[in-house]
Parts: sequence; C-alpha cells; structure tokens
Amino acid sequence: MDIEAARYIGAGLAMGLGAIGPGIGEGIAASKALEAIGRNPEASGKITPLMFVSMAITESTGIYALVVTMIILFA
Repeated sequence: MDIEAARYIGAGLAMGLGAIGPGIGEGIAASKALEAIGRNPEASGKITPLMFVSMAITESTGIYALVVTMIILFA
C-alpha cells in the first residue's frame, strides 16, 4: 500500500511541476508577441506564426511530463 501511495504522490508532483514551466513559458511568449505587435502592427504576419511554433515547442515539455506521469502510474 505504501508503494502505491508513493506512485500517486510522484505522479501528482511530476504532472504538477511539469505543467508550471510550460504555463509560464507560454504566457511570456504570448505577452512578448502581443507587445511586439502593439509596437509594430505591420510585423504581425511574421510574429504570429513564430509565436505559435515557439508555444508548440514549449508545450512539448508539458506533454513529456504527462508521459512520465503515465509511466509512473501504469508501469
């Protein structure tokens, strides 16, 4: 019973801490992109796709945390 409780705690910590980084990173990326578009609206065509690519790369860290969590729970 103790090992199962440790697995649940470990999975919760892995997912919780693994979601903090991408959340902060995506917020910063979006804020800086909107700030740049606000300063130079003509550049929005170049900034927006780059922002989406960077957010997708940042989100991959959260997906890795989810995979690790599933491995902890089910392996």
